[in-house]
Amino acid sequence: MLSALIRPLTTLYLELHRDPELSGREERTAARFAGALEAEGYAVAHGIGGHGVAGVLRSGDGPTVLLRAELDALPVRETTGLPYASEGGAAHACGHDLHLAAAAGTAALLARAPGSWRGTLVVVGQPAEETLEGARAMLEDGLYERVGRPDAVLAQHAAPLPAGMVAHGYGPMTAGSVTFRIVVHGRGGHAGAPHLTVDPVVTAAHVVTRLQTVVAREAAPSEQVAVTVGSFRAGERANVVPDRAELGVTVRAAGEAALTRAAAAVERIVRAECAASDCPREPEVVRVGSSPVTHPDPTTTAAVREAHAAEFGAERVAMWPPSLATEDFGLFGDAGRELHGADGVRLAYWMLGVIGPAAWSAAPGATAAQKLAVLPANHAPDFAPDVRTALPAGVRALRAAALSCLGSPR
Repeated sequence: MLSALIRPLTTLYLELHRDPELSGREERTAARFAGALEAEGYAVAHGIGGHGVAGVLRSGDGPTVLLRAELDALPVRETTGLPYASEGGAAHACGHDLHLAAAAGTAALLARAPGSWRGTLVVVGQPAEETLEGARAMLEDGLYERVGRPDAVLAQHAAPLPAGMVAHGYGPMTAGSVTFRIVVHGRGGHAGAPHLTVDPVVTAAHVVTRLQTVVAREAAPSEQVAVTVGSFRAGERANVVPDRAELGVTVRAAGEAALTRAAAAVERIVRAECAASDCPREPEVVRVGSSPVTHPDPTTTAAVREAHAAEFGAERVAMWPPSLATEDFGLFGDAGRELHGADGVRLAYWMLGVIGPAAWSAAPGATAAQKLAVLPANHAPDFAPDVRTALPAGVRALRAAALSCLGSPR
């Protein structure tokens, strides 16, 4: 049955890839995904938490299983050279177009075989994952009230592994994060009279330097923590001392306790450096975004992993170490209970290989680690899944996982 779907699914993938939309602007993407679900008989709700969509299909009594895929693209100019490459300043450089097409294919296969499972299947297209806003927005907009509290939430993510291979982790899969907007206030003036100013550029530079000690001296060597100053803006002219400097800082950690400590250290260092410089005003330290650590449920992960081993062969099911990439997927589970009021929502999350056999063989290196070091990774402008091999594998992986969590036919 999958072979009959490959052509329309590939067409959907190519449409999504050519026409990417940035976070919060996914109107056309949402319409295409919703249309694919409606064509298979799903009852679809639109506009959840922005452009989010959710399709619901019931097949008797049984568990409620939610499949999540993401709608948004990245502000990246694609350099793949593919005939279907996107143009302009946006690209699906993280594989969300593949996730959507695989979810649509899984939705179609399960809709066409209602006798193979029991329960309620919910297929969600989530907006604004890249900005870590979409899951929160959908849940605050009553996603679980609209579709029912799920027993399990499943998601897969494209990774530069060979297509037809999946990888699971036990423990954290992706890091938690906190993003700060920091404004250091100084007293501007003439570059020829620096003694009459309080230079926020110097203060902010000391902040940047001192923040490097958070990982080096405040995190244990066994902890995975990263502190990144991603933006530094100050001044317009070389002969003017500005009155403010602005920093964008992201803290990531594979454990909630380490994340809390590192984020507190960032705030402490900013305030201390401003005090040391005698800044005329307290700094603005604003948490503009956050995401929880993604902790898949061990029991559900074991069930999905077993289903993948049966589907692909045990040799094509690998382990995945904790990553400092971030996701808002964890909010669909217990980390988001304040948003949705549900406890015990089990999560399963795995990596899906997307590199075609020719590209994998051609990549220099004798080991998988050496090849992964040179192959285009997620968010790179030349990241390009091999749709001919990765899309069928994505459908098979998601379908097998869904069936492992749905009820068996009587």
